[in-house]
Amino acid sequence: MEIKHNNKTITYNGEDIINILKEIEVMLESLHYMGSYYADNINEKRQEYEKETTNFIDNSLICDRLASIRRKLIESFDLELGDDDLDDVERACSDIEIWSKPGDYLKEFWL
Repeated sequence: MEIKHNNKTITYNGEDIINILKEIEVMLESLHYMGSYYADNINEKRQEYEKETTNFIDNSLICDRLASIRRKLIESFDLELGDDDLDDVERACSDIEIWSKPGDYLKEFWL
């Protein structure tokens, strides 16, 4: 996929990046600690682990945090629409696989 020239190199404010990294760190480390907490008894406590994970995602506003990260990263892009009526970010994300039903798991990495 070809992106606009002015979207090939983007500069971000260091403070914004630090805040993004803090958001990612709290999510990643919390999920890691949760997994470690239940690791020894995962077979017996699978439902408790799954409930705690879901509660953490809901009560810690993980979706809102991720949306804020996305908003902050996108704001530096030139979002002018192309001939296909999509901007570079929309175009890049238009064909990615997302969860749609139980049993769908995402295994593609882009970094």
